[in-house]
Amino acid sequence: MDITETVNKLKSGEITSTSLVETAISTFEEDKNSAIPLNAFLEMYDDAVEKAKNADKEISAARESGSLDTLFSEKPLLGVPFATKDNISVRGKRLTCASKILEGYVAPYNATVIERLEKAGAIPLGRCNQDEFAMGSSTEYSVYGPTRNPINREYVSGGSSGGPAAAVAAKQALFALGTETGGSVRLPASYCGIYGLKPTYGVLSRWGVVAYGSSLDQVGILAHSPRDIALPLSAMTGADFYDDTSADLPNATDLQNLMPYKAFSSLKIAIPKQFIESKGMSEDVSRVFEETRKWFENQGAHSEIVDLPILDASIASYYVIALSEAASNLSRFDGIRYGHRIDNGQGYDTLYIDTRSKGFGPEVKRRIIIGNYVLSEQFSGTTYKKGMSVRSRIQREIATLFEKFDLILCPTCPTPAFKLGQKIDDPLEMYLSDLFTTFVNLARIPSISVPAGYAANGMPIGIQFAGKMFDEVRILQIAQSWEEAHREQQ
Repeated sequence: MDITETVNKLKSGEITSTSLVETAISTFEEDKNSAIPLNAFLEMYDDAVEKAKNADKEISAARESGSLDTLFSEKPLLGVPFATKDNISVRGKRLTCASKILEGYVAPYNATVIERLEKAGAIPLGRCNQDEFAMGSSTEYSVYGPTRNPINREYVSGGSSGGPAAAVAAKQALFALGTETGGSVRLPASYCGIYGLKPTYGVLSRWGVVAYGSSLDQVGILAHSPRDIALPLSAMTGADFYDDTSADLPNATDLQNLMPYKAFSSLKIAIPKQFIESKGMSEDVSRVFEETRKWFENQGAHSEIVDLPILDASIASYYVIALSEAASNLSRFDGIRYGHRIDNGQGYDTLYIDTRSKGFGPEVKRRIIIGNYVLSEQFSGTTYKKGMSVRSRIQREIATLFEKFDLILCPTCPTPAFKLGQKIDDPLEMYLSDLFTTFVNLARIPSISVPAGYAANGMPIGIQFAGKMFDEVRILQIAQSWEEAHREQQ
């Protein structure tokens, strides 16, 4: 069921929120004890059933008093359970970022996105696995072990939001929250065959989300349909007192009843030459992309290949910025104030070194070391400044492109999901999984990955629709049209 159908059945009494939560918990327990666990959820919250029972009481009382419509206008997601990534704060629940260094840490407050979803009646179901501190493209860099792909458990689920994506794809949750710094929602959405939205930077508050790269991070949404993304987005969006980078989304009310896009005859689509001519793109991805482009043209849209040489610098610029900001942000994890602590009584220097050396995994250490090297006295920050300069140019050129075009169409990633262990010892190969996604984060524009086809081995392939800043409504409407045209194939 999608969220709309679920809400309608909750209203009628055909199903209960309690049954939804209990089914999710039993599915999780059954999978956890299977021969090859998915490892999408790390834990189910012990108060989820209680919250579901309270939601059922509210619905029952409103049904008896004839005020159901009023209740659901105030709480449009009442009784709907959702999953969340292990780097988003849920009050009173463990928050570890899949890292040993945050072992035993409990969030003292709700992230703004959690607060707003709960205000809309939604129920946090549990926390999901991820790459440690959101650093990775496969959810193999986790202290809890890898999350497997529900389509084929020999393959990765993508990263860093691989746990939330796998939970949704395996139908363990209606929708899930992930986070993105360079493609960490869209990439696992592509690998798992679901929809994943990275909103405009600032549309969703980052308050209560553990920072990786502050100028790039954004909460994203994973679901089975664009409409199931639009409803939670409408509940969470808007400026937040606690996040100075947050912003209101124009026409956000249109998300509450998302309609398919109709004006294809006037739609102008840009296709970056740098991506479709990429040597790293597989034949399967190339084939699916061409089929997607033909579908748009058959709807009456006009597409044009555009030359944006600056995109060749996007992944280098991204990693310079992201790793520099990560080194700065992760300096707070020192074993003194909270989390894992190794203290042999030899002073603060030894405590700091031992705690961080044993608390962080190899990929996080690698990125901290590179980030600190970029920011070191030898460079005096000039490399970071140059990365930001390239980013500014990417933003300008993408903004200029949208003066002529309505949509950027490109693959989500160069290949379908790869096998577990295939790239874990090759960091550069792993980093290139983000080849087509990082420009979106650098330009701060919204983009959605849609399930567009399958590789010869049966693994899903995603294509992304990117729009100008604050154009979430249009790209979700276009994605909804795509979903309605391809529902049976998915």
